[in-house]
Amino acid sequence: MAETAALLHDVDKALPPDHPLKELGHGAAGAAWLTQAGHPELARALIAHPVTRFTEPDAETWVTEAPIEERIVTYADKRATQRVVSLEQRFDRWRRDHPEYRAKLDLAYATALRLEHTLCTAIGIEATDVERLRWVDDAMSRAFAAGVPDARPLESVDGLPVYGTPADPSAA
Repeated sequence: MAETAALLHDVDKALPPDHPLKELGHGAAGAAWLTQAGHPELARALIAHPVTRFTEPDAETWVTEAPIEERIVTYADKRATQRVVSLEQRFDRWRRDHPEYRAKLDLAYATALRLEHTLCTAIGIEATDVERLRWVDDAMSRAFAAGVPDARPLESVDGLPVYGTPADPSAA
């Protein structure tokens, strides 16, 4: 379930701009869409994954008590761009792109680090051991060979992908 939810976590970004579910916001719109499509079991993981989850009043409890699928999807989303990056790299990019949200991002970063520690300790690995699934590059190569357009962002100077920046980091 975690792998499927991780693959679909940004499904609402594919909805047309005028789709009624877009009003629910990132994460919640994808959860509603998947529920309507007959997959309600994936909804909670999608609702939980935006970075704003880390600033909610119950964030500390959520880090240790939420269903494991929710926590894995949320953590994976913070570590994955077109490659696996550290939480520090991901949050540094958000801070650079959204200085107006610095205080919220600092709070979210501290909570994300606690989530990372909790998950990595539970499965007996270091955060530096986290890596991209082996089949991803092969699947992408097959898709591109079959004519799927490569819409990945260009690399920036520091090696992190260049994305259009949302007005609010909760859209990330």
